[in-house]
Amino acid sequence: MTGSYPDAVSRRFITASVMAATVMNSLDSTIANVALPHIQGSVSASGEEITWVLTSYIVAAAIMTPLTGWLAGRFGRKRLMLWSIIGFTTVSGLCGIANSLGELVGFRLLQGVFGAALVPMSQAILLDINPPERHGPAMAVWGMGAILGPIIGPALGGWLTDNLSWRWVFYINLPIGALAFAGLSAFLSETKDAAKPRLDLFGFAMLALAIGSFQLMLDRGQTKDWFSSTEVCIEAALGLFFGYLFVVHTLTAKRPFIDIGMFKDRNFLTGSIFGFFLGTVLFGVLALLPTMLETLMGYPVVLTGLVTAPRGIGTLISMIVVGRLIKTVDPRLLIFTGFMIAAYSLHMMSGFTLGMNERLVIISGFIQGIGTGLVFVPLTTIAFATLSPKYRNEGAAMFTLTRNIGSAVGISVLQALTIRNGATVHSRLVEEIRPDNPVLPSGFDFDAPGAVAALNAQITRQAAMVSYVDAFWLLFILTLAVVPLLLLMRRPRRGAADGPTIHMD
Repeated sequence: MTGSYPDAVSRRFITASVMAATVMNSLDSTIANVALPHIQGSVSASGEEITWVLTSYIVAAAIMTPLTGWLAGRFGRKRLMLWSIIGFTTVSGLCGIANSLGELVGFRLLQGVFGAALVPMSQAILLDINPPERHGPAMAVWGMGAILGPIIGPALGGWLTDNLSWRWVFYINLPIGALAFAGLSAFLSETKDAAKPRLDLFGFAMLALAIGSFQLMLDRGQTKDWFSSTEVCIEAALGLFFGYLFVVHTLTAKRPFIDIGMFKDRNFLTGSIFGFFLGTVLFGVLALLPTMLETLMGYPVVLTGLVTAPRGIGTLISMIVVGRLIKTVDPRLLIFTGFMIAAYSLHMMSGFTLGMNERLVIISGFIQGIGTGLVFVPLTTIAFATLSPKYRNEGAAMFTLTRNIGSAVGISVLQALTIRNGATVHSRLVEEIRPDNPVLPSGFDFDAPGAVAALNAQITRQAAMVSYVDAFWLLFILTLAVVPLLLLMRRPRRGAADGPTIHMD
């Protein structure tokens, strides 16, 4: 140890191990999506039932994420990381050997429970093992794992499913988890609060129930036709009720579950809001684009992965560059530039057509990747630069939670708007399909079922394409609307963040 920080060799091993854990967890947020049709046939599940493979993981991770700050302070960050890696890796193997839907959903639920701590604690670890002047490069490394995992997940999942089996989207975690566990066991020192914090059980319960109800509403809303469904109305009402109880309790309790003191830091609060919208834009596009390419353009899964891969390349390049620039350039300028580049890429996507080739998809994705990398690293750095180290565990958990909630909202809202807008456009286009319309081929036979069906299929494709273009326009406007929040941020003074105190067990 050099002062309060590990030596250079230990720091490299810790960073590599933390990155392995981060990638393992972030991959699982998207890698199973492309395997769902294969899983559905293997476990004999209906289309509605198979979505619980995704929903169970997302809901469990969302509920457990706020608890990770308390667990790290109470039991130690190293102990929490090691047990999380053991649990996540073991349950991943169990997901791979599951033979029924019930088993798979149960194991995915546990996977979400164990995986919730991996991303926020890996961020806190990298902040603590590096001095303040190295926080920018450290967050660039961490961001590669947190952002690249969801981006490459669909491509990797498609390749594994096509060439091996859907079970390998879970088995792939086994060697990664083993390496992460070995590295952290050998090189990471224990860090925990000197005074073991009490758990505000009522506050946690209310927050968990609010998040769980809200997440279920978002995940189930589209399949249940949103608020025309009694189930969705109940979930929304419960989310609002438990959320209200949580807010009132937090503002009145002496020691609430979430210490609102960290939100008095203007950079952290504004950074969390930015993180929410970054999750909305990034994961919204990741949810829309593969579906559009496969259903409307006829791309196979592997080709979809290949044409969306440049997004990850662009993110990787920009994160490497910004890790160096952040030492000398105002982080707010980098965030502004990144959002402008991301907005430009979304403007390009609003020009998508059914007759385009893959060139526009590749170029717009690469540009958006560059913009995402320019935003993510300085945003994470500036959000924690002025935050007191005593809030680091809890702050990392809340920062991850807000980004995840933003992605959940973005995915659900955009999918709902796309489907409903597609139906609206379809109905308007159909109004013009009549014998006196000169655009129709002369002699078109309205009494031939095959011809009418083919025409309707083409209209459906056109309507769906319009709905996707409108969704990209909406994201373009949203991205520009968020930028003025930068005026609320202030550039941190050099050395403003204090070093961590590390206790050796």
